[in-house]
Amino acid sequence: MKSKYRNIFLIFGIVAIVVMLCTFDMEYDELLANLRRAGIWLPAVIGLWVIIYLFNTLSWYIIIRDGKKGTPIPFWKVYKLTVSGFALNYATPVGLMGGEPYRIMELTPYVGASKATSSVILYVMMHIFSHFCFWLFSIFLYLALRPVDFAMGMVLSVVGFFCLLAIYFFMKGYRNGMAVRTLKLLQHIPFIKGWAKRFSENKRETLERVDSQIAELHQQRKSTFYASLSLEFMARVLGCLEVYFILNILTTDVSFPACILIMAFTSLFANLLGFMPMQVGGREGGFAMSVILLGMSGEIGIFIGIICRVRELLWTLTGLLLMKLERKSNE
Repeated sequence: MKSKYRNIFLIFGIVAIVVMLCTFDMEYDELLANLRRAGIWLPAVIGLWVIIYLFNTLSWYIIIRDGKKGTPIPFWKVYKLTVSGFALNYATPVGLMGGEPYRIMELTPYVGASKATSSVILYVMMHIFSHFCFWLFSIFLYLALRPVDFAMGMVLSVVGFFCLLAIYFFMKGYRNGMAVRTLKLLQHIPFIKGWAKRFSENKRETLERVDSQIAELHQQRKSTFYASLSLEFMARVLGCLEVYFILNILTTDVSFPACILIMAFTSLFANLLGFMPMQVGGREGGFAMSVILLGMSGEIGIFIGIICRVRELLWTLTGLLLMKLERKSNE
C-alpha cells in the first residue's frame, strides 16, 4: 500500500481514539478505581481477544486459501491485517468502512486486486452474516431460559423477522456477488471515495470477476463457506467469555448462557448506533439495559461497558501500532 493511504488510515484512527478519550463519561480517578477492581480479570479479558482474533483470522484465511494447500501470504501477516482492520473499524463511524479498504490495499500485492477484493468482501459478508446467526440463536436461547410476556414476545418476533430477512438477502448476495455494489457504496465515504471511484472505473471487469468468485464459493466450495461461517460464529460465542470474566469480578452466581444473552442484546443495540465512532455510549447503554432485563443491577452493566471500552481502546492502539510497524518494515 502507498504510504499516503496508510497515513490517512493511521491519522483517522488516532483522531478517533482522541475523540473516545475526550468523551469518556467518567472521571479518570473513578476509571482507575474500576480498573484496579477488575484485578487479574482485566488481563484475562484483554488476552481473550488474542484467541478471538485468531478465529477471525482463520475464517478469513481459509477464504484466501480457497481450498488450496498454501498461499503467497503468511498466516501471521493475515493475523496482523485482521487486528489492524478491526482497529480501524472500531474507530470508523458506521463501522466496516475503514478496515476493509485497508485490508484490500495491503493484501493486493500478495494475491492481486481481484483475489484481495473478493476475499475481503466475502469475509465482511461472513462477519456480518454471523451477527444475524448469533442474534437468531440467542432468540431461541432466551425462549428456552426465560419467561416471555407479550411485550418481550413482540420484540423477539420483530428481531427474529429482521434476522431471517437479513439472512435471506445475504444468501442472495452469496449467490450473485456483491463486489460491484460494495464499491459503489464506498464511493460515498470520505477519504476513500476518490480511490473507490477510480478503482471501480479501472477495474470494472475485475469486479465482475470478483462477483463470480463470490458466487462460486457458495455454490461449488460449500465446505470452505461453512467452515468460515462456523469460525466466525464460534468467535462470537467465545467473545461472551468476556462478559463471563467481568461478571466474576462482581458475583459468583454467573451463568454463561446469560452472558450470551447479554452480549447478543448489547451487540444488537450497539450496531443500531453504529454511526458513532467506537459506538460511544451505545455499548454501555446496551450492557446496562441487557443486565436489567435479566434481573441484575444497571450498575453491573455500566461496569461491564467500562472494562470492554478499555479493552477496545487497548486493542485499537495495538492495531494502529501494527500499522505503524508495517509501514516501517516496507520503508
